[in-house]
Amino acid sequence: MFRSQDIALFVLTAFVFTSIACATPPVPADPTPPALTTPSSASAIPKIVDVTPPPVVSIAKPEASAPPAPKPLAVSKSVAQDILGPLDTSPDGCPSNDDQSAIRCWIGKRYEAEPAAQSLALSLFDEAGYVAGVEREYFMDGGFRGTIHLVPELPIRQYKKHLEWVVASARDFNRFFEQLEKKSTKSIQWRHHAIAFKFMRSVGKRTPSAYASDWSIGYNVSGSLHASVDAVRETLFHEIFHLNDSGHSTSSLSWSAQSLRKIHDGILTRCGIRIACLTPYAPMPTMVRGGTYYAFQPNNGDAVHEYGAELATRYYREHRAILRGEKLPSKPFKCGPPENAEAWKLLVDEFFAGIDLTPAC
Repeated sequence: MFRSQDIALFVLTAFVFTSIACATPPVPADPTPPALTTPSSASAIPKIVDVTPPPVVSIAKPEASAPPAPKPLAVSKSVAQDILGPLDTSPDGCPSNDDQSAIRCWIGKRYEAEPAAQSLALSLFDEAGYVAGVEREYFMDGGFRGTIHLVPELPIRQYKKHLEWVVASARDFNRFFEQLEKKSTKSIQWRHHAIAFKFMRSVGKRTPSAYASDWSIGYNVSGSLHASVDAVRETLFHEIFHLNDSGHSTSSLSWSAQSLRKIHDGILTRCGIRIACLTPYAPMPTMVRGGTYYAFQPNNGDAVHEYGAELATRYYREHRAILRGEKLPSKPFKCGPPENAEAWKLLVDEFFAGIDLTPAC
């Protein structure tokens, strides 16, 4: 990723193609730029929010006679106000004494020009706690992609299909984790609710497709990878891993940087960027045009974060198929080289309560 250890911002590349053998689309990846430059005319652009991820679960102060209880996960009122655009603290007709009711009301007002999109945005909030707003305008340093001009773009009219696909993805995630949780008495340490969505469009480009930071996801309505609901669904799972990866950080290091570094570095030492050598170790078939597998692509920030995100998405792809009664299109990832099984177990134990439904090798 293009990020320091305390800034978890991940940008999807549009220069991606796959050699996947199965019918489902590849998982995009999302490098994050090291620097953001606002345009000179951006005096009205809202200030970027703090990018330090909150804990996965916040604990409320206990009552004197009661044990601590977790607070419901929710996008904060200040973040919602930032991404929904200039709004008074109490717009006409919106409640002021309850943050979540106020946010829901703001969403309704933001999309009131298109009732069909309004219904989708409200469903997204009601079912997953997602707030569908817009990104601010800025110029992104995209590394080998060059400088990219991003502008806010609400997912309405010709872009409404993207809102539909995000709603479908959120519902799929809900079903997936509901089914997965029945397989263990342990708690699954994966947050997939209460995320701020910042819809935008890249000017004259189709990259990045998405990026993640501080429990928010930037979503490009012109992103080349957003070609179908399946592609969007796996893209979002990839991005949500990045958020959880930072949420499981210790001593300013993400979980992947701490736990997968030795494995990832060992593979790179052995293979470099040689595609034939890396193929058995790549969790997903995502590749950079003119480069190598995205999980091992150089000049793309710290690639161990992308290796972790690709690994998590492979877990999702395989377990989603199993839970749906479908046959895996290929042997489980863990049944490749020993490094695969080692990385797989680390991921499964950290995020998925040790649940591994894939067949034995």
